[in-house]
Amino acid sequence: MSSRTDSWKRELPVGAVVRRTPGITRWARHIWTPVAVIPGAPEAFWKEMVREGEVVDYHAGTVTMQLYRADAEAYLVSLNMITPSVWVILDRDQSGQSPSGWFVSDITASAYEAQDALDSGESIVEPVPIPESLAAWIKEFIDLHYIEEPFKKRRRDKKSVDGKEDGKGDPRIRQQSDVYRAPTNLKNRRVP
Repeated sequence: MSSRTDSWKRELPVGAVVRRTPGITRWARHIWTPVAVIPGAPEAFWKEMVREGEVVDYHAGTVTMQLYRADAEAYLVSLNMITPSVWVILDRDQSGQSPSGWFVSDITASAYEAQDALDSGESIVEPVPIPESLAAWIKEFIDLHYIEEPFKKRRRDKKSVDGKEDGKGDPRIRQQSDVYRAPTNLKNRRVP
């Protein structure tokens, strides 16, 4: 695997395989689902790979996966999932060139970055299993940069909480009694 290596960052071209299946409603003719990644993939744009009836797998695109030292914990979360995964993020293709209406905007090993993309509601964000070679590449990066921070229990402030409350509300307002009382001048007043 050829990749660029810096002490704080790594990059690797990774291709996304997206599967087209028939839609189940008249409003969605097709369903587009990321199903795999190809580490070290060449450039591609919706190149058909496998066709079985109406189900078609495409090499939808290749993007550069980047690993940053500051995100090592997020990569560890992805590797520790039940099925270790990377995340493929598809966004709407505004240019109209894509046959699916989507383009591969990112492939990330960060579960936190994937959650941010999911929160927008605008993207297709799917976890796909990590190939062993890519998992080893990510694990090596984590081993170099991840430092587990020990748990530190917070201590309470030594502030006194048993002080007397006078019930007068805002101290800037002069009054002799509770601000939440019923107005006395309205109790005995008759309404016409």
